[in-house]
Amino acid sequence: MITIETFVHVLDLVGTFVFAISGAVAAVNRRLDIFGILVLSFVAGNFGGITRDLLIGAVPPAALTDSRYLLVSVLAGLITFFWYAGVDRLRSPMLLFDAAGLSLFAVAGAQKAIEFGLNPGMAALLGMLTGIGGGMTRDVLLAEIPQVLRSDLYAIAALAGASIVVIGDKLGLSYGISALAGGLLCFGLRFMAIRYDWRLPVAHLSARGRVAADPSNEEDPR
Repeated sequence: MITIETFVHVLDLVGTFVFAISGAVAAVNRRLDIFGILVLSFVAGNFGGITRDLLIGAVPPAALTDSRYLLVSVLAGLITFFWYAGVDRLRSPMLLFDAAGLSLFAVAGAQKAIEFGLNPGMAALLGMLTGIGGGMTRDVLLAEIPQVLRSDLYAIAALAGASIVVIGDKLGLSYGISALAGGLLCFGLRFMAIRYDWRLPVAHLSARGRVAADPSNEEDPR
């Protein structure tokens, strides 16, 4: 019988591989060398989990003590480096893999936070952070605005999936049921956002845009 700890660990490793691929693809697109590709692969696949573990006191983080996380990340980076053309042709499927990885990390992160005694609200937020942390760090290293701050229903989807796990725990449901429900909700929201370009509302005109539209509104620097 598979224990909850083993199930969470498997979800973590699968999510690590999926996000490591996304980090490696971003590195190749920015013309990084093979070392840079492997670094971005590890960062994207593991920094969400590392941040979660540091915040809940699970030290040293699992990604730094279990060599399988490193091996999975390196494997993803090498696959992308040597077979980038094939990976790039899977651009649309990769978006779905990314959505699957987000779902896996969100439900696994929320459950681990629950196991370490966090309250429901913080456990849901930690589940979300597990899903988005690696991508945010990847984008910062590439000197880009993190995708999660400008993309379609990304963090919200992760938060929704993690919240289902927390609610299921409070209702006494088994983790398998709540993880499945939370993962499907997160994946469904991401899939619909990708398919129909769902986005959160943004300001209609930024301060810079107002200046461009009406230069007379720009303050006198004197």
